[in-house]
Amino acid sequence: MINIPEVKVGVVAVSRDCFPIDLSRERRKALAAACKGAGVPIVEIETIIESELDALQALKELKAADCNALVVYLGNFGPEGPETYLAERFGQPCMFCAAAEENIAVLSSRRGDAYCGLLNASYNIKLRRFKAYIPENPVGDAEHVKDLIADFIPIARAILGIRDLKIITFGPRPYDFLACNAPIGPLFKLGINVQENSELDLFAAYNAHKDDPRIPAKIAEMEAELGEGNKMPGILPKLAQYELTLLDWVEANRGSAKYVAMANKCWPAFQTQFGFVPCYVNSRLTAMGIPVACEVDIYGALSEFIGTCVTQAPVTLLDINNTVPADMYKESIEGKLGYTDKEVFMGFHCGNTPMCRLKKGTMKYQLIMHRGLEPGKEPDITRGTLEGDIVDGPITFFRLQADADSVLKSYIAEGEVLPVATQSFGGIGVFGIPEMSRFYRHVLIEDGYPHHGAVAFGKAGKYLFEVFKWLGATKISFNRPKAMMYPTENPFEG
Repeated sequence: MINIPEVKVGVVAVSRDCFPIDLSRERRKALAAACKGAGVPIVEIETIIESELDALQALKELKAADCNALVVYLGNFGPEGPETYLAERFGQPCMFCAAAEENIAVLSSRRGDAYCGLLNASYNIKLRRFKAYIPENPVGDAEHVKDLIADFIPIARAILGIRDLKIITFGPRPYDFLACNAPIGPLFKLGINVQENSELDLFAAYNAHKDDPRIPAKIAEMEAELGEGNKMPGILPKLAQYELTLLDWVEANRGSAKYVAMANKCWPAFQTQFGFVPCYVNSRLTAMGIPVACEVDIYGALSEFIGTCVTQAPVTLLDINNTVPADMYKESIEGKLGYTDKEVFMGFHCGNTPMCRLKKGTMKYQLIMHRGLEPGKEPDITRGTLEGDIVDGPITFFRLQADADSVLKSYIAEGEVLPVATQSFGGIGVFGIPEMSRFYRHVLIEDGYPHHGAVAFGKAGKYLFEVFKWLGATKISFNRPKAMMYPTENPFEG
């Protein structure tokens, strides 16, 4: 995918000078061999840190190898001053982990005591006041630490992406969707730049692309992707013109940012002036790795970008939209799929979900807008949605958000899209999330989240949790199991 970082991890072993340096070297080599065997890409840095001068040399080697993420590996107890000095000076995402003792024979005279050393390292990280990722189980043999590094890579990718991200928006955030109008101050604190533009800027740029010679080739791309779903070919020239407009705007306005996400106004004046709905184009850019959130939802765009970085795959943004009717539940879910009627709902949006995330994507028109803008007429200006049932399988519903006090908070809930025909319109799916009704009431409602949620395809919760911790989210909520009550849950209910 374009528009997300490539992570290059350097592994630096450390050794306290009163411990045998060979122990750290041997353990680092065993770790490198385990990573190579599993296809986990790392750069093995030769210098082992015993002093600050060693740290400076290791920094040179990291820079020479173009490393943008660091694993500080305690092969033995390690020198907490130099090793944390290294991480602080490196200034990029960093993980600390440590080696376990291999066997009884090691205990006699070659014990490394890295289990103890990691405690002092963590203490010094706090003293130096920089951020470092320490996994849930940070001490283990080479095979275990290899897995820790594999888990660190998507976390580092998201952090690197956010540090070099610009979010471009078009149009004021809609009054009728005031929930999307969150304070953007916290974004600047994260290092994210925000460029807010008028719809007139977008309209002028779109008109300037009339008769762009690249339009026929872009139409051909769309035709190839849609295949049998190309039910409204007459709208493709306008959509192709619009896609070129957005892509050119991104390149002309990214400035110093390496990565871009967008949050754009999409109704109601959009249809009457541009003559189409932008959903399909939004889905295509999102599939490329440039998320485009609906309704100028800036935090929705950021959430989508984080999900894209973590999974290296297309995501979507959906309304947590409607209940599953009782007859559908009884016919297709009850006693078959393991969810109660209080654990299922339907996630929907007009047509922004990428083609690769739909069972059978079809170009259609926005039914709700059509009723208001073109009542009793053949669809024209409301054409441009990509509709179909979302592919079934595991998903992660999540969002990072700033509240009214400009405080970052977040939620994560893993579940699945169920293999149930939706029998409805839009890009839509039937979702099952354990204990959803309690999560809905005591997280989504109680903490004041908007209706949009980002959806990553697959189980990404453990990575998103660490990313949100790193970003300083004051609260990371999740769908608590039945035995674990929410603070606001009524203990006498039921």
